[in-house]
Amino acid sequence: MGNGRVLVTGAAGFVGRALCGSLVATRAVIGAVRNPGESSLFGGVQLVSGILSANFDWTHALFGVSAVVHCAARVHVMNEESSDPLAEFRRVNVDGTLHFARQAAAAGIKRFVFLSSIKVNGEQTQVGEPFAAEQQPNPVDPYGVSKMEAEEGLRTLARETGMEVVIIRPPLVYGPGVKANFLAMMRWLRHGIPLPLGAVTANKRSLVFLDNLVDLIVTCLDHPAAANQIFLVSDGESLSTAALLQRMGKAIGRPARLIPVPVSLLKLGATLLGKPGVAQRLCGSLEVDINKTRELLGWTPPVSVDEGLRRTAAHWLATEGAGN
Repeated sequence: MGNGRVLVTGAAGFVGRALCGSLVATRAVIGAVRNPGESSLFGGVQLVSGILSANFDWTHALFGVSAVVHCAARVHVMNEESSDPLAEFRRVNVDGTLHFARQAAAAGIKRFVFLSSIKVNGEQTQVGEPFAAEQQPNPVDPYGVSKMEAEEGLRTLARETGMEVVIIRPPLVYGPGVKANFLAMMRWLRHGIPLPLGAVTANKRSLVFLDNLVDLIVTCLDHPAAANQIFLVSDGESLSTAALLQRMGKAIGRPARLIPVPVSLLKLGATLLGKPGVAQRLCGSLEVDINKTRELLGWTPPVSVDEGLRRTAAHWLATEGAGN
């Protein structure tokens, strides 16, 4: 399988683009994107059109392919406009994924690597009680529910067809080009904005640097022991919110200005503002146990948290951060 052709869906996305860039050095890569004519910076990658729906024909993309990495998905939407978000997530992430996977199995694909989400496990952990790969799923939001249902469908398909399915559940992924909250934190630190998070030192949150996630995906494409397994992934070190900001500040070259506001006040303030979820993400824990990934695959995250933060900050400063 090591030299076989690989199809990557969601190839224009944050993870998909990095994965294609890594794979193309050693094997033939097909990248499925919505509009192949509009995608650039894909040297050596053959681009094809691909849409996650219950009736899209993937035959053209699957021809001659031995393995698939399925990164495409409807992801968390900050300003949800649908009156039934779960139905929308299911339409793409469950129906679209399983329709694609059935065609992959029919085409003789040997291994199907599915990029899922730690949200299948749940939204938060207790300190010292990290999520494990084999524990009972407990998704809370529509995105997590849709990913869990896709996983269940894929595992059933694997039993019925013999196609090997590998499931990877990452937590927050960061790296060069990261957006959303992680980008906002870098901007706050760069501007020296005081942040009321100095007392958030008791929580633990797992992250995964983009290169570490890509390295695990590549490992799962070929490793015999990966077949029909679920893996959690992280950088191997969990950080409190205060520690993350301090180390991010060091990577950016600006010390984090953290004010020690009591966690109880932060939670109360967020609740009064109608944003309890923000407080949960900043003050709560979400820790993952990667012992199974280490032991079964002999895998270790190749990049440390500090090096991952340094590379992320360096890319941002070189592209836009110096002026922001």
